[in-house]
Amino acid sequence: MSQKDTRKHSSIIVDGNAQAPSRSMLRAVGFNDDDFSKSQVGIASTWSMVTPCNMHIDKLAEKVESGVSESGGKGIIYNTITISDGISMGTEGMKYSLVSREVIADSIETVSACMGHDAIIAIGGCDKNMPGCLIGLARLNRPSIFVYGGTILPGENHTDIVSVFEAVGAHAKGDIPIKELHDVEKKAIPGAGSCGGMYTANTMASAIEALGMSLPNSSAQNAVSDNKIDDCIAAGQAVMNLLEHDIKPSDIMTKKAFENAIRVIITLGGSTNAVLHLIAMADAIGVEITLDDFERLGDVTPVIADLRPSGKYLMSELIEIGGIRPLMKLMLDAGMLHGDCMTVTGKTMAENLADVALYPDGQDIILPFETPIKPDSHLVILRGNLAPEGAVAKITGKEGLSFKGKARVFSSEEDSFKAIIEGEIVAGDVVVIRYEGPKGGPGMREMLSPTSAIMGRGLGDDVALITDGRFSGGSRGFVIGHVTPEAFEGGPLAIVEDGDEIIIDASKKEITLVVSEAEVANRLENWTRPAPRYTRGLLSKYAKTVSSASTGAVTDK
Repeated sequence: MSQKDTRKHSSIIVDGNAQAPSRSMLRAVGFNDDDFSKSQVGIASTWSMVTPCNMHIDKLAEKVESGVSESGGKGIIYNTITISDGISMGTEGMKYSLVSREVIADSIETVSACMGHDAIIAIGGCDKNMPGCLIGLARLNRPSIFVYGGTILPGENHTDIVSVFEAVGAHAKGDIPIKELHDVEKKAIPGAGSCGGMYTANTMASAIEALGMSLPNSSAQNAVSDNKIDDCIAAGQAVMNLLEHDIKPSDIMTKKAFENAIRVIITLGGSTNAVLHLIAMADAIGVEITLDDFERLGDVTPVIADLRPSGKYLMSELIEIGGIRPLMKLMLDAGMLHGDCMTVTGKTMAENLADVALYPDGQDIILPFETPIKPDSHLVILRGNLAPEGAVAKITGKEGLSFKGKARVFSSEEDSFKAIIEGEIVAGDVVVIRYEGPKGGPGMREMLSPTSAIMGRGLGDDVALITDGRFSGGSRGFVIGHVTPEAFEGGPLAIVEDGDEIIIDASKKEITLVVSEAEVANRLENWTRPAPRYTRGLLSKYAKTVSSASTGAVTDK
């Protein structure tokens, strides 16, 4: 296939006398005569100075552009937005976090569809912009690659952003002085890169590599490293091969590929947000992934990575022993992965993993399948009279497999955080935070501030937390999110009262409000939907279009 044959979209923009105005404008941004005969590759950069996760991505985008140019294409860098969960956490601004995933997907679709890009490379470095990038690439369905911006290095004394959140709770309890809190604050974030544990960013990067949409090892590189620069150049080169062979996301993002991604993030002990995002990404490409798939695959997939937040090690330490590729090789050899799935290398997963060396002897980050941290998934799908359509729990087993306690009910994250910090929450309480779902929040905020405050006050083994919101990948403890139907839609969470007994059983995969059916029906009959918190602007539009968390909280169903 010739170079000109790969210009399915850009030729419409630049060919012929009628397109002289288009060419004239493109000359102003650096095109010359030769460039008009080249395939155009949109490079969607999430660079921003609002967060360390993305502060270096402008430089990575330039390296991607050089890789495209070296391989005979014409790269065009453009930006999309990003927000910071870690900075906005616990505030009203956090309601825009999940919303930003849709804004990013919409903007990538908008720019590359409008400008006639023949292929797209998207570079992401924080929780929502990665699935947002993949949703945009899936909608366009043109030859595409995702590049991960890379993980941050550890802070002093093996600290990271979650260390800061938990120090807030420890200080509130009186366990550490204000000087120690300030020291952690100043030293935990040493520079560029995504949060350092197997939190949502590293979880999604690993999932995208397992899905086949990023180059081998892209998920396991430090943000500031020669390896990450090489990855960017290689992505620019690889997308031209995808163009030559017309390999598109729909050829890669298959049902079996999503099953690979699910199983990899389970072995790594990844974030609950992966459930929400993988369902949404699959929906964008026309593949059906449901909570049942996580449950089915979770029954036969162990947790074997001792990574934060529930474990000891950071992503940078996993990188030192080889990243996730040796893990995937082990999984493939054990029959846990579909080796015949196509990837952005133009080769299958099995071909990519054929020559991968295994982990060095003596490492204790990735455990053997025979002695796992948990023999089945930590991502437990719970159902029952409190969550008829399902809820997602993150239970590694370290916090136990069951919990029974009395409800303490709050209608916002702020109210619950205040009660935790001021010592009103005690052992045996089940903190219920409602009206924080996709429609009710709106925006389905993450509850890292409350969960970290619980851990910081030393109540991690003695308090459970239930919400129709969601959790940061950094959350740990007995936490259950994504409760559906959400309270704003009249789900049973809306009628829980202080003192009600709640039983959570991860072994039986049940979550039960110990109230009679008659009483539940009576309370629901007398329940009144609260007024929407936003009636204009983005959050109002989002609340009117977003689907249930159980279907990925997507906005184009």
